[in-house]
Amino acid sequence: MSSARASCGREFTCVPDISDSLQLASEWGFHFAVVPIAHPRQKREFITGPAVDRHPAFTRADVVLSSQDWSSLVVGKVSPWIDVDSPVEHVRKNSEAALSQELKYAAHLSMPAVLIPVKSGRCISLARVLLSNMMGATAHFVFWIQIPLMPPLDASESNLVENCLRSTSENKIVENGVVVTSIDHIMADGEHREDFEEKAIQTWEWWNNIRTLCHQNKKMALVLQITENLPTPDVLERWYGEPIKAVVIPTRIFITNRRGYPVLSRPHQILVQKLFRYDVQFIISGSNHHGDKGLSAYHDYIQHLNQIQDPLDSVSRFAKGYEDYLQCPLQPLMDNLESQTYEIFEKDPVKYSQYQKAIFYAIQDRMMSKPDDDIIVMVVGAGRGPLVRASLEAADLANKAIRVYAVEKNPNAVVTLCHLKEEYWGDSVTVVACDMRDWKAPEQADILVSELLGSFGDNELSPECLDGAQRFLKDDGISIPKEYTSYLAPLMSHKLHNEVRNIRDADKSPESAYETPYVVRLHNVCLLAEPEPMFTFYHPNKDKAIDNTRYKSITFDITHAGRLHGFAGYFDTVLYGEVTLSILPETHSKGMFSWFPIFFPIKDAIYLPNNCHVTAHFWRLCNSLKVWYEWCVTSPVCTQIHNPSGRSYTIGL
Repeated sequence: MSSARASCGREFTCVPDISDSLQLASEWGFHFAVVPIAHPRQKREFITGPAVDRHPAFTRADVVLSSQDWSSLVVGKVSPWIDVDSPVEHVRKNSEAALSQELKYAAHLSMPAVLIPVKSGRCISLARVLLSNMMGATAHFVFWIQIPLMPPLDASESNLVENCLRSTSENKIVENGVVVTSIDHIMADGEHREDFEEKAIQTWEWWNNIRTLCHQNKKMALVLQITENLPTPDVLERWYGEPIKAVVIPTRIFITNRRGYPVLSRPHQILVQKLFRYDVQFIISGSNHHGDKGLSAYHDYIQHLNQIQDPLDSVSRFAKGYEDYLQCPLQPLMDNLESQTYEIFEKDPVKYSQYQKAIFYAIQDRMMSKPDDDIIVMVVGAGRGPLVRASLEAADLANKAIRVYAVEKNPNAVVTLCHLKEEYWGDSVTVVACDMRDWKAPEQADILVSELLGSFGDNELSPECLDGAQRFLKDDGISIPKEYTSYLAPLMSHKLHNEVRNIRDADKSPESAYETPYVVRLHNVCLLAEPEPMFTFYHPNKDKAIDNTRYKSITFDITHAGRLHGFAGYFDTVLYGEVTLSILPETHSKGMFSWFPIFFPIKDAIYLPNNCHVTAHFWRLCNSLKVWYEWCVTSPVCTQIHNPSGRSYTIGL
């Protein structure tokens, strides 16, 4: 359940007195009002016509409200008759002049945003006029580009929907005695589905075109208008990778419950509740269709949906505030981790439980094969000791005494290990203050335990470290983890790409930001295809000539149009037997938060049409001093190779 109230505004089509309208909106519970900048009937003529010489006062004066009210309570809306892309020249020119006039007046009033509805794919001239105003020194407001989820149905399509509902009872969704529709349900049998999906993706194309033409300007934000018919879920997913600022909900899509109050159909409820995750604002448009319940009932219903959301899971609570926040991956071999970092990782309730389970099974198997032998466990990269504790507790459960070597190179963490040995562990643990690659072990281990995995599996140099440490292991010894695999998925996220674009480092080239992978809690993103496996490593590595370089070319099938901004990286691992850990979306270890995914950006976003293929190439390369990744795309277009020779990002050995 959410304790915060959703920001909700009221759209007015006509405002005789703006002070009265704001007062009404406040009484209904709304936080702001969307009002026409000019009077709806004030159709100005700048080129030709009888109104060319009309009095210049085309709208209300600025003094009717205080500057604070204009800048905090009012969102402007451009006149509905403006058609900047009209094929009629004088209409186009007149619309251009009127639009610029209204935008300049909105800037004069210090409005926080202006709502600009896009009604069709004809928006080239609109984009040009908007970009020109965005580049102006006075336009400090946000350009809210309003896009409908579905374009208006033509007559034949409307008849098709009605016939489907009339003829096929199983495609009817009845809520409180009212039939509600969703394209996904109507087309459940697949008939005509492709036609409707293609139509549904059209409006994303409108947004993509206008965003591209305006250079992806940071002053633009997306406002989605929810329609009676909804696209299929996979089409809706595209919108979750876009910078959605607000959502317009027309009153006509509400249905009536038994008590006479407005409610949304189940498909619309699911959509709205998902949009709450992105902290969007809501705008109620249209007239009251529910009699004496009043417009406040629509506002109250949105707040009700917000209040009954499922509570955040443990991972979401842990990641709150870090959504889409780019972080450079850890380099534990080169850098000593701080106490705060250790503390965060040690709070993970799942990872160490799984490790303890894996160690327990490994001890049991060693007891069965060699019941009389001592069991030696070496924890390499022991940190502040969570895996040492897991090993000792696993031994207690197995009723077997073990001896543990805790090997750690960080001298600050060694202080904690020595304290734990003195206070709790005693002679069962030997603390070794040394880099595992340099240590000469006095005896060989039955079980080698490590937690050197990164967000991409091998990106914190687990292969190099464990290949060097496996000399401690007996010929039939057990490594935990046993194996791990990295995964990759094409990703669309306007927000992440903008975050990378805004990174400035005076000491590096402008391209370095695009050639660096980032650990990030993915949120405002859309995966364009399912993750596919990339690189797998096994331990102990029995190869005669160990080579940890890798290369893989992989092709993803893209169903619906989108923009490729980069790739999301994941991993899963088999610790021992059937004990696993995973950060893959489909198999994510429930409640585990030790790893966020990794993001590999590409410099220039790539437009992907319907039913295309994306071919990506990834290399894992190394020399005696460092490891790095290189990546590129060769289909549907060819990009440059990112991070050649590790010029922007390496992982130090």
